[in-house]
Amino acid sequence: MKDKKVLLSTLWIVVMINMLKADILSLYIPGVLDELVVFAGDTPITQLMLGGAIMMEISIVMIFLSRVLKYKLNRWLNIIVALITIAFIAGGGSSYPHYLFIAAVEIICLLAIIGIAWKWTETE
Repeated sequence: MKDKKVLLSTLWIVVMINMLKADILSLYIPGVLDELVVFAGDTPITQLMLGGAIMMEISIVMIFLSRVLKYKLNRWLNIIVALITIAFIAGGGSSYPHYLFIAAVEIICLLAIIGIAWKWTETE
């Protein structure tokens, strides 16, 4: 695909859908909310949820920004946000098989975003 903006935006859509799918599937696991409270530690659960919401919103915004930003900012923002999102996925992960599988798909897509943005030249 020659249009890098469309490709990057589409990959962000795949990442976003997988993030939502992981969260929805996790709701069906008994005791997952108790595990979340333990994971949060001294941090109020509402702050932890806010952090997750912000990270997901950033991915949603990247769907749009990947299509409308000019080359230079678009390229670097995709690389930086993809790296931050990988850290978020790896840091907030769980050991449930569904989560590991979905996280792997997300990280593969994010690595593809980084690779495409890294190799993207202004003349394309």
